[in-house]
Amino acid sequence: LEVVVPGRQSRQHHEKGRRHPGQGRRRRRRRDVFAALDLGSNNCRLLIARPVHDGFHVIDGFSRIVRLGEHVGETNMLSEAAMTRTIEALEVCASKIKRHAVTRARYVATEAARRAGNQAEFIDRVRDATGLELEIITSREEAELTLAGCLPLLDDKIPHALVFDVGGGSAELIWLRLDSAAPAEIL
Repeated sequence: LEVVVPGRQSRQHHEKGRRHPGQGRRRRRRRDVFAALDLGSNNCRLLIARPVHDGFHVIDGFSRIVRLGEHVGETNMLSEAAMTRTIEALEVCASKIKRHAVTRARYVATEAARRAGNQAEFIDRVRDATGLELEIITSREEAELTLAGCLPLLDDKIPHALVFDVGGGSAELIWLRLDSAAPAEIL
């Protein structure tokens, strides 16, 4: 796994004569509007941002408790009520995405959708109602995205770290090696 986060590239990107990743695309990237949607077992979260010189400027966001994973542990199915609540929240998200003319986006669903026997029906209903293409990610990828989000907060002088991501339907424990001369590595 190689995780590269703006503001925390390995030293090799800062050597004399080396280009910073994406350097030639700066003009285009500043016009881009990015969206990230995380649909978890309990919450639906959206963040919309524009790139700036040292990261991102958040221009809109949304968070709503949807309880998508309600009873999935017992039934292995998403309930009608949970799907309806979630689609209503995703309609708000789709409206914000359209209003801000998002150019690059990723919409992911995690544990409740992973476990549900009716996940395909849910994904189709979301697409039909909102136009959003939800991607159900693996628990490994969920852990990698968690790591990418918190990596700038970790002290690379400490050789190892343990990161916890406790959600409504799953928990990821990430043990990793930190090395300022190389990308972080999940052990």
